[in-house]
Amino acid sequence: MVTYNTTTSLPDYARLPINRCNLPAVILGSLTFQRHPAPLLLDGVRDLHSDLFERLDAAVDALARAEQFMHYMAVHFRLDALEEAGYAQGSRIDRGKADYLRLLRGWFFDADGREGAVWKGWVESRFGLLPRYHGEPIHSPNDESYRAYLEARGAGLYNTNALEAQLDLLYTYCQYELAKKYPGKNHLRLYRGVNHIADHEALEEIDRHHKVVLLNNLSSFTSEHARADEFGDVIISAEVPLAKIAAFDQLLPVSLKGENEVMVIGGVYEINLN
Repeated sequence: MVTYNTTTSLPDYARLPINRCNLPAVILGSLTFQRHPAPLLLDGVRDLHSDLFERLDAAVDALARAEQFMHYMAVHFRLDALEEAGYAQGSRIDRGKADYLRLLRGWFFDADGREGAVWKGWVESRFGLLPRYHGEPIHSPNDESYRAYLEARGAGLYNTNALEAQLDLLYTYCQYELAKKYPGKNHLRLYRGVNHIADHEALEEIDRHHKVVLLNNLSSFTSEHARADEFGDVIISAEVPLAKIAAFDQLLPVSLKGENEVMVIGGVYEINLN
């Protein structure tokens, strides 16, 4: 990974003072973290679900692990018996089918929809990184755009079954699978096609083809350069820490089909422009 002599840090306005993982936002959202990542551990998740990871260790391959994970999710969160989790049929707003799979599909379909707001709210809560865009730019928590995002997030969580806890476990499983898939690696080179690079919040311009930017707290990238070219005139590439991959469309191959899409947790990044 080529680095440049820059000390740009995560701005105060882009982070919360507290979060729910082992590193504060000012560190995990920094340029230093992109260059020298460390594991991100959500508070208590791995310990609470230690029996799941023992079962995953015994599985024969990725497909068997995915099936084991989905079975565990169904049982632990009573996804196939929602009345045991307090769900009552006939509620004014029926959210019985809102689960981690619907959130994944919702993100891949429209990252600025209600499911996307839930995802960005989860990143805000767990990692302390504030969203910078949801349908429109969010410059401050005082903005009308931030209020609209909060309304969409609230609507997405209302009358649901521990959705953010489901995402906690999904992220932790994703990290487990990435370690299996890329042993010894800390980064993946990922790509994002854009039409207006000015829409990305530049913090420093290194040269014509290299910038330091503040990414939205959750963004879609792809592992294929050619695929990124279909979505914009300019292709951003970045060395993304594995620790900042929230999910990817091949994580659960029995349920998801996509375009090699990868969900990347934001912060400050060095990027290349092609």
